[in-house]
Amino acid sequence: MRRRLPDETRPLRRRSRSVAALALSSGLALSACSATDGDLGRPRPTVWSQLIAPEAGFLSAAGRGEAASYFRLTDDEEQLRDRAWRFVMPGSPHSVFQGEISNFAHSRILPVAAQSNDVSDYFRGLTSMSFASQVSRYNRLAEDANADRLLVGPFRANAMRVVTMDRVRMRAAEASPDVIPGKQEPAMARVIENEGLIYWVCERLDFRIRSYRYALTNLVVEMPSREAVRAERAIMALAAESAPLCQMQLNGTFGEGKRPVVYKG
Repeated sequence: MRRRLPDETRPLRRRSRSVAALALSSGLALSACSATDGDLGRPRPTVWSQLIAPEAGFLSAAGRGEAASYFRLTDDEEQLRDRAWRFVMPGSPHSVFQGEISNFAHSRILPVAAQSNDVSDYFRGLTSMSFASQVSRYNRLAEDANADRLLVGPFRANAMRVVTMDRVRMRAAEASPDVIPGKQEPAMARVIENEGLIYWVCERLDFRIRSYRYALTNLVVEMPSREAVRAERAIMALAAESAPLCQMQLNGTFGEGKRPVVYKG
């Protein structure tokens, strides 16, 4: 049963919808200006990405009832969000519209549920590109899976540092009498944000792996090649590398044994 919102939260919800709509239209208009890649493959920093999107995302997330903290990000938290960007974006570079949707979800202007969950997206993007032979398509599939695999380890190390510091944060917030009143709630919200982001990356990694397998199966049906073995090994290696990340011990902010279906932080 959906919980009825208190009356005082409704103006914030209406405001968040207005902010989200304005931010969405502004972001689409500015997206052409962010084509140059920055660190970790993200668009280069702009006024939109550094100032407007974070504020709009905070208001939108809070209006949807998600945990939202006004605390400044630590260096590790900021890097975690930068590294997550690769995994939450569509696997196919030709998914321009879905790429913008995922970008807005990453900034929290849109809910994660707005992202596509169609495993055939990657295959359609792969086969829409012009290649000299079927071998090139298999090579591209293997290269994409390997590129993902190489980035999982650094993300996991980054996530472990954030999770460790969140434990310190929670102990200090709960035990110290010197904590300023009103700081405990945003502190817990930040822990939920961080943990939710890790869950989200795991969900999108699983989606990528299933998308790669779908593409490989259909490539074999359409144009069999010995290169399929190399692509299959790359996908298996990505799945093996992802397992430790998605099995790591977090802080349990979503409840014992419960994992959110989508990013709720």
